[in-house]
Amino acid sequence: MTKDELVAKLHDIEWEDFEVKAAKSELPKNVWESVSAFSNTSGGWIVLGVKQSGKIFEIQGVDNIEKLEQDFLGTLRGEKFNQKLKATTKRYNIDGKNILAFYIPEVDFKPVYYNNPINTFIRMGSGDQRATEGEIRAMFRDQSFGKKTEETIPETSIEMLNLNTLKSYRFALSQTQNLVNLREVDDAEFCEQVNITRNGLLTYAGLLMFGKAPYVLRYVPTFCVDYIEIPAPTIEQAEVRYTYRIPEQENIWEAVQIILRRFRTLVDAPIHIKDDGFATTDESQYNVLREALANMVMHCDHFDSLRSCIRVYTDHIEFMNGGSFPLPVKDIIGRIYSKLRNPTIAKLFRFVGIAENAGYGMKKLVSWERLTGTRPTIESERTIAVVSFPLKSAIQRKTEDNEDRDGAKSGAKSGAKSGAKVSPRQEEILALMINNSEITLDEIAKEIGVGTSTIDREIAKMTHLVKRVGSKKGGHWEILND
Repeated sequence: MTKDELVAKLHDIEWEDFEVKAAKSELPKNVWESVSAFSNTSGGWIVLGVKQSGKIFEIQGVDNIEKLEQDFLGTLRGEKFNQKLKATTKRYNIDGKNILAFYIPEVDFKPVYYNNPINTFIRMGSGDQRATEGEIRAMFRDQSFGKKTEETIPETSIEMLNLNTLKSYRFALSQTQNLVNLREVDDAEFCEQVNITRNGLLTYAGLLMFGKAPYVLRYVPTFCVDYIEIPAPTIEQAEVRYTYRIPEQENIWEAVQIILRRFRTLVDAPIHIKDDGFATTDESQYNVLREALANMVMHCDHFDSLRSCIRVYTDHIEFMNGGSFPLPVKDIIGRIYSKLRNPTIAKLFRFVGIAENAGYGMKKLVSWERLTGTRPTIESERTIAVVSFPLKSAIQRKTEDNEDRDGAKSGAKSGAKSGAKVSPRQEEILALMINNSEITLDEIAKEIGVGTSTIDREIAKMTHLVKRVGSKKGGHWEILND
């Protein structure tokens, strides 16, 4: 039977992800890999008594359902795993054959492994993959999610801050109505009140925001906020590596000020005439990018060796961050929810109006589609998060203006609008879809040798060629003939 037919028979379960095992008379050895993977990812079902061959599922049943259930649950509560685990059990009888299913929920404290940390697995697509050392380290760091940058650093003081940077921040704060009671206090008192220091010691958040470079790199050697402008749609297509790269900055606040100035050259800011005759500038697009930047540094794992980076291409801008979002993206979009990796850094940005109040930032990011007619993409994996906005940069607008003029001269203006070229990569994607209409983004990315986010962006440009029918996991691709 097919996967859908199996799910229909196991009708009382919401199936998002599951793994089947034959398990005729005993538990298969690789079942513990699936337990680890589901615990470390987003949860899922393990179904015993079903054999899978490709996309075909055969119900074989299990012989001793009581023993298998006791052995499985006993192992979860025993010494095999590094923490005691829970599971929900379901039993089925289909055509006289017993089926046993266990739901393994995602745990709060990761990693979950058996016998040794090397036996840490994560769920990738529809399979279990052994976690890398970097992924395992990220899981351990996430156990202190929202706490690390709140800690104080021994043997530090306010003298390790760049006081000019702090002065710049306090001036920006004075332009708002926030913390009016702190405007006249000295720097030492101000720092204590907003958690830059605690009992005279710098917090990691305070050092990262306003510290002098030697001290920032001494205590957080992985610190970096990178920004690159690349004169092409992809790195591979660029004739030069980049046309601009931000110089190394001492701290977060200095880097953010430079990046915000660059943002103003990237987006449209139309002027509107109000009813009273006065003009006002619409900075909605700029404000979305500003929010994305604030979100990046607020949610960044500053202790990860992966450098957070903003890459500005000719057709999109990409915010890549070390550290995943605290929840699956589908659980964050459209909800007023906030769980911060760096609470004090977030608070400092909100005080000066650079970031939205808790829970509303993600809502602002998705407003990009309403403002521009193009949809942003948001991805989050174990050690990385990427937010990407389709973008008409100054370079692209100039190119399009030239194309329109050339098109008008040749009488091919309509062709320029509808006759978009298909890139070699898009041709590869189409060929894979034609060959297998149920192919997943992960499978396409693996075949072509690029990241899933790259494939997602390419497909977003191919709406005139292909469309997705059905869900992400159970749907298929339909090639458009026109």
